[in-house]
Amino acid sequence: MPRLREKIRSRIPKMRSTIKDEILGKYADTVIGNVTVKQVCGGMRGIKGLLCNSSYVDPYKGLHIRGIPVVELANQIPEEIFYLLCTGEIPDKDDLKRLQEELYLRSKVPDHVWDVLHSLPKDTHPMTMFSIAILSMEGNSIFKEKYGAGMRKADYWEATLDDSLEIIAKLPAIAAGIYRIRFSLGDLIPYDKSLDWGGNFAKMLGIPDPKGEFAELVRLYLVLHCDHEGGNVSAFTSRVVNSALSNLYYAVSAGLNGLAGPLHGLANQECLKFVLAIHEKYDGVPSKEEMRDFVLSTLKLGKVIPGYGHAVLRATDPRYTAFFEFGKKYCSKEETFQIVKKLFEIVPGVLKEYGGGKIADPWPNVDAISGSLLFHYGLDMFDYYTVMFGVSRVLGFCAQAIMARALQAPIIRPKSVTNEWLIDALKKKK
Repeated sequence: MPRLREKIRSRIPKMRSTIKDEILGKYADTVIGNVTVKQVCGGMRGIKGLLCNSSYVDPYKGLHIRGIPVVELANQIPEEIFYLLCTGEIPDKDDLKRLQEELYLRSKVPDHVWDVLHSLPKDTHPMTMFSIAILSMEGNSIFKEKYGAGMRKADYWEATLDDSLEIIAKLPAIAAGIYRIRFSLGDLIPYDKSLDWGGNFAKMLGIPDPKGEFAELVRLYLVLHCDHEGGNVSAFTSRVVNSALSNLYYAVSAGLNGLAGPLHGLANQECLKFVLAIHEKYDGVPSKEEMRDFVLSTLKLGKVIPGYGHAVLRATDPRYTAFFEFGKKYCSKEETFQIVKKLFEIVPGVLKEYGGGKIADPWPNVDAISGSLLFHYGLDMFDYYTVMFGVSRVLGFCAQAIMARALQAPIIRPKSVTNEWLIDALKKKK
């Protein structure tokens, strides 16, 4: 796929020069921020210590992909987003066609992957299956082969791009195959060359979709979850592993393992469970008064309201807004969607009041709604939701890795200190 490769190649010299000459050459010892004890003890939250050119999150305007607000990309398809993540440009029709043809040519999943997946215990979690499937293909890594043959450091990014394309091309078949194998839904559904990458994923899941609405939702889901800066658990884990020159099969699998945690990728199913609990309690959609009472009683039990609040955002997540507009268009009468809508009307005000104004972000994030929309179309195997998240986020993992190797980024190795060192240093400072 010469166009994508050449687009990236043409941008590398300027990006390298920016870091070497404009940033390090002039400001290498300039302090850009202070680190507080709270940040050291709080998981490094908020510390500016990593370059990520593919995306950034504005606390009030949300996710931007290469400088473009994600809501403005809601009508693009995932292949266009990957191209944008890698180059800073949305592909024209010819470049998009070439990328889609390249992905199709690489889409055949090795037979041993299916053998591995079928050999796992029947109750294996879908995310475990997904991580194992990616890792089982590591022997096919182009980066690994070329590195062993003495590849130049300047060429690391190209081999990483090749591994990225190999992995991404196979994701729809692998992820959909896991869904059908894990939940005993019948034979695997073959790749359809006439469909785009997201459309294939939707079709291969086997969800009835006579109007094409589910495929549209899948494309939107894959676009909205594609990347989220470099410091979230899954992206950062993938970046750290790849920074050691572990190839992308290792790095992607590692990132997926981070995504599997309940404080990260599992959040959308927790939100859906909360919505369904409300539906069950009130045998439908509660009144505003009943909803307010339910929310307050949840808070008084010391629990959080799933889907509300965010580590970075201080406003309604634009990804929530994009999903909400989809819901209004296609499933406004669905009771789970109506509950989601009513929660949005009630929760922020209750959180502000209950928290005495101390809650930094009482607004909904993307997880507050995404699971409810999947549920509406019949994808009701909750344990699978994180796999869908993973399919999307791999686009970001790969784009970030390509850029890191293109810019010859060093191994990531922050310095850690002990409690005793910290206390001693603070006493001396005082």
